Amino acid sequence: MRHRRRAAASIVVTALALGACKPAEEAAAPPVRPVLYAIAKPVESVRFGPFAGTVEPRYQSQLGFQIGGRVVARDVTVGDLVRKGQRLAALDPVVPRFALTRAEADVADARAQAENAAATEARTRRLMEGGNVTQAQLDGTVANRDTAQARLAQAQSSLDKARDQIGYTELVADFDGVVTQRSAEVGQDLTAGQTVVTVARPEVREAVVDIPDDLVGAMPKDGRFTVGLQSTPEIAATGTVREVAPFADSSTRTRRIRLSLENPPPAFRLGATITVSLMRRIAPHFILPDTAILSADGHDSVWIVGAAGDAVARRPVEIAERRGDYVGLRSGLTAGDRVVVAGVHSLDEGRKIRLADAPLVVPGTQGP
Repeated sequence: MRHRRRAAASIVVTALALGACKPAEEAAAPPVRPVLYAIAKPVESVRFGPFAGTVEPRYQSQLGFQIGGRVVARDVTVGDLVRKGQRLAALDPVVPRFALTRAEADVADARAQAENAAATEARTRRLMEGGNVTQAQLDGTVANRDTAQARLAQAQSSLDKARDQIGYTELVADFDGVVTQRSAEVGQDLTAGQTVVTVARPEVREAVVDIPDDLVGAMPKDGRFTVGLQSTPEIAATGTVREVAPFADSSTRTRRIRLSLENPPPAFRLGATITVSLMRRIAPHFILPDTAILSADGHDSVWIVGAAGDAVARRPVEIAERRGDYVGLRSGLTAGDRVVVAGVHSLDEGRKIRLADAPLVVPGTQGP
């Protein structure tokens, strides 16, 4: 009986000891860590852009009257097609007509004065031949004749100018084009040369886009850009840089770029909104968030998820460039590697992990 009691007691003690050891072992095991990862994908091209812009004419003119006056007619508006010689606007002709009437009267008066001076000079010359007048008197009549003829020529020039200004009361198109802007309305008083309408030549179109000043230096001047309509991206054309603004806009810090379009489709109408971008081939590399890089002892490395997806291993990499929150890796990765992109400083070699439901999508690796 005593032996049985001792055996039962030893079994109880052993069970209690094993029960006490099991929680200690469980507490010592590190917890499984959830991680966010990205799938390594080689990038062999880089996209410059996209940037928004518009289709604009290469040639356009701001048309205005050569004289001042009050607008009494405006025959066109934005979007109208105009022909060479077509009237665009008109000024009140009353004042120019008064000026023409005055100029005609001045010519008549100057002509009469010139004829009288010429007759006086002729009579004085005959009297001079008979010795009835002095040479000084003859010289005075000659001077009066020359002055009268000069005044007649001046009055005739003023008349010609007044006649021309009658024609300036109507503004006509100098070429076939389309009205892109109107700057005056009926009843408005204008000064000479003030813009009334802007007419563009639609046959030569180009893409105009504003690019941040800090990106202009990275823009290839000889690149062939893809220019597509924002409303219909499949309609596109090829553009080359024709002009780069020498200075940046003081408010937006952007510079205006003008691109010549090669055979643009008819859908590229003036004022259409477009998207401009450029794809360039580069040496293959991998793009990852900078949070994926573990830097220690002057070396860079990343954590690679094992094939089973439950552990990580450290692998050295070589960084080619850093741009903002992302880095480009020249070597160390292969396509399809699963790379941990967060919490890299809290992982250990062989650490048990649990992957996130979906990988992180890195900008620039989704393809064009």
